[in-house]
Amino acid sequence: MLAVPFVETTRGFADSGYTVENVHLGSVAVVDRHGTLLWAAGDPHTTTFTRSAIKPFQALPFLRADGPARYGLSVAEVALLCASHSGEAMHVAAVESILNKIGLDEHCLACGCHAPLYYDSVGRAAPTDQPWRQVHHNCSGKHSGFLAWCRLHGAPIDGYVDRAHPLQQAVRATMSELTGLPASAMPVGLDGCSAPNYALPLSRLAHLYARLAHGAADPQLGAPLGDLFEAMTTRPDLVSGQARCDLAYMQAGAGDWVSKVGADAVQTIGIRSAGLGIAIKLADGATGSLQTATFAVLDQLGLLDGRQRALLEPYRAPPLLNVRGRKVGELRAIVHLQDLR
Repeated sequence: MLAVPFVETTRGFADSGYTVENVHLGSVAVVDRHGTLLWAAGDPHTTTFTRSAIKPFQALPFLRADGPARYGLSVAEVALLCASHSGEAMHVAAVESILNKIGLDEHCLACGCHAPLYYDSVGRAAPTDQPWRQVHHNCSGKHSGFLAWCRLHGAPIDGYVDRAHPLQQAVRATMSELTGLPASAMPVGLDGCSAPNYALPLSRLAHLYARLAHGAADPQLGAPLGDLFEAMTTRPDLVSGQARCDLAYMQAGAGDWVSKVGADAVQTIGIRSAGLGIAIKLADGATGSLQTATFAVLDQLGLLDGRQRALLEPYRAPPLLNVRGRKVGELRAIVHLQDLR
């Protein structure tokens, strides 16, 4: 199967109508806790680089070794291990706290540095006179967890993002165990933060989130998944940041939804009460259209009550604005889920 139309962008005027300018194709898989495909559009088994959507599962080797208890990490700091954070003061402080607890500093981080995502998310230009540091990188929480694993196991700090490093071998083995796929069936690439990243069938990624939402009741992993779910849903502000989609979804879910976005238009959500995992991928990486597609999927699944619809309304059909703030068009979801039950 191939990707299908998910979202269209338009251009025109309200009084004379809008004309379709672009159509963004995509795929979605919705599965239950057993991995059974229930709803889909496009190719629900398309092989997709997971990007930041696998951060909770990259943290699992550390949690399974009881690392948070060993180093006295708080629930908030466990949330940071899963984060694509915005580089706000609370995020930087939490990353620095983790590093301090494991006896390292930010110079050990191999993620690089960039201006905090906060500025993009609130529509402000990042200051050009700031000396941004590694702790501002959106993946610095994940990398702090990587370093903590190395300290816990006496593994080398240098080269911890190399594919052959014991840490990355542990992550790869964990991913293979969780997905039921041999390591050779998981294509590997380098993520934006220089850590290895894996491509999975979209339906397998959705299943990971159904299991994460199941948490401590998962028959294979139990408590570590429960700890990750609790941390992410208790402190979604640390997983994400102001005006960010994961914060919005987890606030809308009020402890029932766990959400993680990935670069190049990947969105994953686990719904505990419904026993569902959802994975969405827009084929052209159109991040700006991703949340309009996600709103439509949640709506068609009947998962939005009045409160949730109001909270997530900005994603439904957002206007397209030019640099002067004038409306030039809008986004419209055109995806239709197929019921496979």
